[in-house]
Amino acid sequence: MTNEKVSAAPSVRRLPGYLNIIRAFQEEGGEYISSAAIAKELDMDAIQVRKDLAITGVLGRPQRGYPVEELLTAIERFLGWDTARDAVLVGVGNLGSALLGYREFNLHGLTIIAAFDTDHRKIGTVIHGVKIMNGRTMDIQLSRLGIKMAILTVPAGEAQETANVLVQAEIEGIWNFTGVKLAVPVHVTVQNEDLSSGFAMLCIKMHNKRGIRGINGG
Repeated sequence: MTNEKVSAAPSVRRLPGYLNIIRAFQEEGGEYISSAAIAKELDMDAIQVRKDLAITGVLGRPQRGYPVEELLTAIERFLGWDTARDAVLVGVGNLGSALLGYREFNLHGLTIIAAFDTDHRKIGTVIHGVKIMNGRTMDIQLSRLGIKMAILTVPAGEAQETANVLVQAEIEGIWNFTGVKLAVPVHVTVQNEDLSSGFAMLCIKMHNKRGIRGINGG
């Protein structure tokens, strides 16, 4: 991702949500969609939606809105979802297995072509159409596969050691679900997903809404 896209990170995080709404609108036969319509679906301000969409380079038309087909193409191109990418998943526990079965990845050009685990009961099996390979020979297998992206879902205690193997195998991007801050060379890109933080935000939002109901009810 370029520096420009990194600096626009909050907007980038919102684009997939816009994409889902625009696709649904297209399926209903809509040719143009307004920022107000998108904002209403997401309980947002239309001005923020317009600012976010500006980074795609597509301009809305007065009284009509954004051309749906053009906007979909521009968002997918900006996110890099118009390019097919292969990845491997490392750590086939509950979360890893769930990600293997997540079909939405295919819509974003991501295909998990193999998974690795050290549990002998899983090695050689197929989960959601993906073969589970021996994690102890992962470095050799990755060299053969030539993959540059890995999804990391191993236990926290194994995260750094596994990341070291991935780096040695010339993996360039790690989608990290372990909750551990990984130490990697500067040429390796890491995207951390902290499920605990997401759960914490959900709890806080629920608590705040209960407080508002309490005030209104009192």
